[in-house]
Amino acid sequence: MVDAFVRLVCPECGKEWQDNPAELQDLRSNFSCPACHATRRLTEFMRTERDLEAVRQFQ
Repeated sequence: MVDAFVRLVCPECGKEWQDNPAELQDLRSNFSCPACHATRRLTEFMRTERDLEAVRQFQ
């Protein structure tokens, strides 16, 4: 089995990280950056459109 991941980036501080799309909350819910604690919609943290589509597949 291949592990999936999406790339996230904080729109405020620029921190980048990867996460398992199956473990992320709903795309319309609020999400907080682990570094600066900026809170926005999860969709705003997706680095690319491809990452966004990957999360949609798991929800």
